[in-house]
Amino acid sequence: MFKKVLIANRGEIAVRVIRACRDMGIRSVAVYSEADRYSQHVLLADEAFEIGPPPSNQSYLDDKKILSVAKHAGVDAIHPGYGFMSENADFARAVKDAGFVFIGPSPENIISMGDKLSAIALMNKAKVPTVPGSGGPVNTVEEAHKVAEKIGYPVMIKATAGGGGKGMRVVHDPKDLESAYRAARSEGMNYFKNDIVYMERFITSPKHIEIQIFADTHGNVVHLFERECSIQRRHQKIIEECPSPSVPDEVRQEMGRVAVKAAQSINYIGAGTFEFIFDNNTKEFFFMEMNTRLQVEHPVTEAVTGVDLVREQIRVAAGETLSWEQDDIKILGHAIECRICAEDPETFIPSPGKIRRFRPPAGPRVRVDTYVFSGYEVPIYYDPMIAKLITWGKTREEAVQRMHRALTEFTLTGVKSNIVLHKSILNHKKFLSGEYTTQFCDKDLKIETPDLFRFVDDRVFLISAALTAYKDREKQPAERKFDEMNPWKLWGRRIGMR
Repeated sequence: MFKKVLIANRGEIAVRVIRACRDMGIRSVAVYSEADRYSQHVLLADEAFEIGPPPSNQSYLDDKKILSVAKHAGVDAIHPGYGFMSENADFARAVKDAGFVFIGPSPENIISMGDKLSAIALMNKAKVPTVPGSGGPVNTVEEAHKVAEKIGYPVMIKATAGGGGKGMRVVHDPKDLESAYRAARSEGMNYFKNDIVYMERFITSPKHIEIQIFADTHGNVVHLFERECSIQRRHQKIIEECPSPSVPDEVRQEMGRVAVKAAQSINYIGAGTFEFIFDNNTKEFFFMEMNTRLQVEHPVTEAVTGVDLVREQIRVAAGETLSWEQDDIKILGHAIECRICAEDPETFIPSPGKIRRFRPPAGPRVRVDTYVFSGYEVPIYYDPMIAKLITWGKTREEAVQRMHRALTEFTLTGVKSNIVLHKSILNHKKFLSGEYTTQFCDKDLKIETPDLFRFVDDRVFLISAALTAYKDREKQPAERKFDEMNPWKLWGRRIGMR
């Protein structure tokens, strides 16, 4: 087993890996940018080294600086977390060439599954169902029209190197095809330096279902069932749950079997996730892509299966066999995860700044993965997610109710957050039914100020309104102009305050 591991990441995932290392008696080494000097992962690690200015390309994406620290600290292995260098085949190879173990899949795995067209070709070869589409790159607008006519509208245009909703366009009408095609190519080039696109049939009632798999170096491969990830905004996940409330058990078993077969076909090693699009009408599923890393939402799988995925990543990377066989893995209860972000809940614009008060919820079956604390300055340079809130229950209803309780207990001031958005979603009848799709936020959830803010505890508004009134009294008359659009003041009116 390793004696010392470097975590080439930041935020809550760095904290998560550090804690797994400590549970295993392994020393941890953190790296941090100037903006993360006081971040929790720096405080928790056994050793910590600054690697550059705040911009990612000068710190967390600088492989030379990371490897230099690894050599200086004398580590055995490097864990990339997710994001940043986690799916960078060149980094994985450089880690290996430098004499360290990369805690993740092989560079070959990352390359073959990182390009969507390459991945689709491999899955077709392995007899894994894929969405009907172009089957290769679409190089001209004329070719795009021919493909669309063949597979039928609506169609989805995707950048081969895309991700996080970038380089994707849905087209319902032929007259919109040319502009969507050019926009997808342009976005692919701007974000990924690759403007190659392909096309697929657009599923009109889609659910985003993913299967967690794990493989060791001894030929053992298992799946750990599915996660439902259909609550998304702009193709970014907001809420995940396990198991899916709408996937029939026979389909669940088949998806797991297919995912294991797919992993075996590419000789995969480590933790990985096969993402499928599930047609809620026909109950068919199709391969979309594979994430060759640990997922943000891995805690819901841990909650219902009782396994520690990060610990297992480290064990497998050290050459050990999987801790469990397929029959050992059972679904026990239900788990939900809410991503808590420092952002405006109506516009999704990031809200960096100083956290005045941070008091996460606690109690039975409540887990909070975070890296922030009261007084922490949320930087402008990185993803706005500052915490993950996970609840477990014997049933879905119990897990949802516990999440309601936890969100109500969550105190976060100084920056805007999406906590009230989560409350609004969890109270929506479509979410409660489990029949929601990836179109939920765009079509079903009407984010209007009265609806969004009605799930906030009235006491919060009473205190806020009182403080606002006090500050207004201190201002000069010219500064007392009432802001009609301020939702906090609007709420004060609604609950009888002036």
